[in-house]
Amino acid sequence: MRRLGLFSSTVLVVASMVGTGVFTTSGFLLAELKSPWLVLLAWLAGGGLATCGALSYGALSRRFPESGGEYTFLSRTLHPALGNIAGWVSLLVGFSAPLAAAAFGFGEYAKAWFPQWPPQWLGTTLLCGFALLHSIDVEGGAWVQNFAVLFKLILMAAFIILAIPRLPHYGPIDGEGAGGGPGAFLVSLVLVSFSYSGWNAAVYVAGEVRDPEWTLPRALLSGTVLVTVLYLLLNMAFVFAAPLAELAGRPDIGRAAAFALGGIEWADRLTTLVILALVTSISAMMMAGPRVYARMAADGFLPRLFARDQGAPRWSIGLQCALALVILWSSTFKSLLTYIGFTLSLSTAAAVIGLMRLKLREGAGFKVTGWPWVPGVFLLGVLSMAVSSILRQPTESLYGIATLALGWLAWRVSRPDAPRGSA
Repeated sequence: MRRLGLFSSTVLVVASMVGTGVFTTSGFLLAELKSPWLVLLAWLAGGGLATCGALSYGALSRRFPESGGEYTFLSRTLHPALGNIAGWVSLLVGFSAPLAAAAFGFGEYAKAWFPQWPPQWLGTTLLCGFALLHSIDVEGGAWVQNFAVLFKLILMAAFIILAIPRLPHYGPIDGEGAGGGPGAFLVSLVLVSFSYSGWNAAVYVAGEVRDPEWTLPRALLSGTVLVTVLYLLLNMAFVFAAPLAELAGRPDIGRAAAFALGGIEWADRLTTLVILALVTSISAMMMAGPRVYARMAADGFLPRLFARDQGAPRWSIGLQCALALVILWSSTFKSLLTYIGFTLSLSTAAAVIGLMRLKLREGAGFKVTGWPWVPGVFLLGVLSMAVSSILRQPTESLYGIATLALGWLAWRVSRPDAPRGSA
């Protein structure tokens, strides 16, 4: 049954995007770029690329209004093998690793309230709680998420309104110059892309969206534009709150900026906001990710047990939760931001290549907004980031390439005799 409308679909996009990244990334960007203005430029460029991606995915969602995201798009436009690889990327990188990171971040922040609980146990409780919620009731889970996201956005807007008039620094800080050149900027975009990941979230639940051909493109675009504006204003409050030396390299740049602007009271309130952002991000990913695995199971690439018959795909939700818990307790995700950003960017680039192939085949009968510039700019930007990441961060990039190889191997082993959805 299609229960999700434009509002819930847009909220899903916003909730999926606004998580750990925006509250941690700019500290690393300041250390790399050594200029608050270049940091804001990176956030603007990342938002522009995400918007181009949203417009491109909007065209794909009109053509294929089904759940599954990149798995569905690549299976239909290029080859079932590439769709299966994208599905494994979503399983391991798109949802499980970010869920684990967000859960661990929640535990780290919430341990001040529950000092007797280790962060992993707090994160485990949150993951299992949302897995249970979304397994019981799709519509009820959406309403809980909608309320939490709206409350989070109100708090963020309040922080921005109060913080910007207090900013003491609007020019170059401490005479620092630009750092690293174009290569450093492109690698910074990889980090930023992690914060923007989620702009495509609504396509994963397309099968549960009312009037998906109309709703999905609007949800993708409106959610992405809203988050881009929010990120720019929020990071302006962060990077200009104190001298560069006090902020550069800090993963808790949000709390550090809030402390510089309003003391411990502001810092504690910002921490509450971060926890709320993590909670809603976990909820959104726990809702969207299992739909990919359910689609893969329906096509024969995962056991039929994980397919969705009626209601929520409960076994797929359980699988998602279990994988996230394994990563949460293993603590093996060093350099996770770069790994996630690099691997997901290759998956989205492949989907846009499939879009361009489909457009060239079908011609004027297939409408793509901004053709050919919008998909072309997105593809050029993503591939430039990928090349720069391989050159400057080879280890994390190698892990990403190994993940793609694992997806291909899984397809070779599990493909059905007559795979469906080939182009």
